Amino acid sequence: MRIGMPLNYSGGFMEVVAELADYEQAGLDIITVPEAYSFDAVSQLGFIAARTERLTIASGILQIYTRTPALTAMTAAGLDYVSGGRFLLGIGASGPQVIEGFHGVPFDAPIGRTRELIEICRMVWRRERLVYNGKYYTVPLPADQGSGLGKPLKLINHPVRERVPIMLAAIGPKNVQLAAEIAESWEPLFYLPERAADVWGDSLAAGAALRDPTLGKLDTVATAAVAIGDDVGGLLEFGRPAIALYVGGMGPRGHNFYNSLAQRYGFESEAKVIQDLYLDGKKDEAAAAVPDELLRNTNLIGPEGWIRDRLAAYAEAGVTTLTVTPVAGSHAERVHTIEHLADLARDL
Repeated sequence: MRIGMPLNYSGGFMEVVAELADYEQAGLDIITVPEAYSFDAVSQLGFIAARTERLTIASGILQIYTRTPALTAMTAAGLDYVSGGRFLLGIGASGPQVIEGFHGVPFDAPIGRTRELIEICRMVWRRERLVYNGKYYTVPLPADQGSGLGKPLKLINHPVRERVPIMLAAIGPKNVQLAAEIAESWEPLFYLPERAADVWGDSLAAGAALRDPTLGKLDTVATAAVAIGDDVGGLLEFGRPAIALYVGGMGPRGHNFYNSLAQRYGFESEAKVIQDLYLDGKKDEAAAAVPDELLRNTNLIGPEGWIRDRLAAYAEAGVTTLTVTPVAGSHAERVHTIEHLADLARDL
């Protein structure tokens, strides 16, 4: 099982990058850089590529609406080049609050657009002349929609790899099916191993039945906070506000993907209570309403024996990569936590 670590959305970038060599030595395999509506991820990924030697660098995630498919392909090829073939293209739809609220473009047809974007990216990486007639993207632009001067072009440079691996962030049934069909990696959020098969099993099976064998086995990337020790149980409480934010506040009633996920996990009444409290401005009460089972079993915080059992549960559920946030007070403690977890996960 590979171990990854995400960077923070809102701060500490330079400090963490200065310390990445320690994490590499400790056994970290992947570093992911988010984008959301903070600094762009691409400039930071290039910075990291120049200061690391072994780590896979991954976008976590680039939103599919914010760049043209060709620019997404160019960006991925460029990052793969400057990193010596170490880039993982993480993409996802995000949500209408960000896409329409910050970028000012319609949040429409996420599944169809994702499929077409991936197809175009792979054409660009193969250095084919880009001619694509899809439902959502047409390249070159038809004459009646522009100047009529557009012509098919191919990428000037030769990419390091003609297929940069793609990680698709997805939690909805159809989007998860798409990930299992056409992506190298799939990243859900709030992955609960014991209930994952009930929620996503049919979607994964349907996608796998259509999967091109050359893609290899789907890499499932789960995320969690981690702290290992006999006296770390209280650190779980730091995770409550984050779950409350996503389940309660990431979208209005009826349009919150994470609230729907919590309900599909079986926490129907709890999810509705969290959302009602959060949208009423009662964030502390919403956090307190997060079910202990959801909080405990979507994180890796506890004694070493319990962590071993949880890692085994993740592996049995199909997880092959864990992207973790070490919860500790110092850099040395965080590095030690990654090293300890990597040792425990090595044989899974």
